[in-house]
Amino acid sequence: MPPRFKDLDVRPILKEGGEPFPAIMQAVQSLEPGEGLRLLATFRPTPLLSVMARRGYDAEMNELRDGDWEVLFSPASPITANVSVSLGAEEAAGWPDPLWQLDLTGHEPPVPMEKVLSRIGLMEPGEVLFAVFSDEPVFLMPELDKEGHQWVGKPDASGSCYRMLIRVGGA
Repeated sequence: MPPRFKDLDVRPILKEGGEPFPAIMQAVQSLEPGEGLRLLATFRPTPLLSVMARRGYDAEMNELRDGDWEVLFSPASPITANVSVSLGAEEAAGWPDPLWQLDLTGHEPPVPMEKVLSRIGLMEPGEVLFAVFSDEPVFLMPELDKEGHQWVGKPDASGSCYRMLIRVGGA
């Protein structure tokens, strides 16, 4: 059954020079289970896509005839919602956007784990790394836990790679 959508038009807020993010998050908080959000904006809201993905929503964007945008945020399917979360990372939706990205697809173990640990060793506490692996990094996860870092990960929609956000812990 297709999801029902709650409508939110933030074009008036944007045209007045306001910030629509609080209204969007309030609308997301009010959604019923299985309900989606139909957002109307004056521009393609690319920065919002990662925020909504971390909250478990897929996005479909359509440019309207007048240059405005309609974005349908639908609850992620159970396949794409299969998220693994470290202790304390349940609120990953509130993390800052990643400052670093590593594409580790095609690398054989232990190279992906070595590269991730090397990169996070150079990062400041609270910074976030986005990494893509060929397979689920099952040996990396306990190592991150042991070093006090938080992480969330899941296979991509096609199942061809594993995506992970890692938040660097305190010293």
